[in-house]
Amino acid sequence: MEKLEHKLWLVQIANQILGPAVSALLTPFGYHPAPGRDVIPNYLVMMLVIMVLITALCLVLRSRLSVEQPGRLQIVFEDLLGAVLGILKEYIGPTGPRYLPLVGTVGLFIFFANMIGKVPGFMSPTASVNVTLGCAITVWVYYHLQGIRVQGIFGYILHFVFPPGVPKAIGPLVGVIEIISHLSRVLSLSLRLFGNIFGEELVVLIMASIVPLLVPLPFMVLGVVTGTLQAFIFMLLTIVYLAGAVAVDQGHETEAHGRAHAH
Repeated sequence: MEKLEHKLWLVQIANQILGPAVSALLTPFGYHPAPGRDVIPNYLVMMLVIMVLITALCLVLRSRLSVEQPGRLQIVFEDLLGAVLGILKEYIGPTGPRYLPLVGTVGLFIFFANMIGKVPGFMSPTASVNVTLGCAITVWVYYHLQGIRVQGIFGYILHFVFPPGVPKAIGPLVGVIEIISHLSRVLSLSLRLFGNIFGEELVVLIMASIVPLLVPLPFMVLGVVTGTLQAFIFMLLTIVYLAGAVAVDQGHETEAHGRAHAH
């Protein structure tokens, strides 16, 4: 995978400016970069670029907020926000909007991370398994913590030992299967996103090396659709997993678990 990474001008600049300081900070911890290898990897620089872009976009949007004459950008974001809030309420219920900050941030970050690779001279950080694994672990830890917050630690543990809607005689057996299912979600979330984005960038790179002009364009357009869809799927699965963790009433929780297994 590392052989497929190409030198990016922004990464080279970041390593020239910050590389020595970062290397000096990491040396006491036993980190010694290989000769010729960047101290700050491509995906980390791209993540920082995305953070700056999202922050700048939010500041611009905030400065132009208007109730009487909303701009086009505000209307687009209001529609997107309304759609996400609708999904949260449908899957989780009236308390769904409280999880918007995490769900919305994850969806926005992954969308920008998938799209930035379409810009010449940049790459998608989600083409690195380190980034997708980090996103998956964040979601996994978050929905378990929210489940404990809502149901209490003992109630949440019983939620696995005796799953709702399952006869108590076979509850522990189903609970073991449920625990394995939850553990596999980290791999499922991270590898699905990584495989799609990495595969797409690999195809574009191969086609560009063979015919560098117009041939890669259809694959890049398809990548825009795929990247948008992958961001939505990741966000939707986050909502489904949250619904299974925080839904207290048996009927709603059973429905949420059914949707999670269906996805």
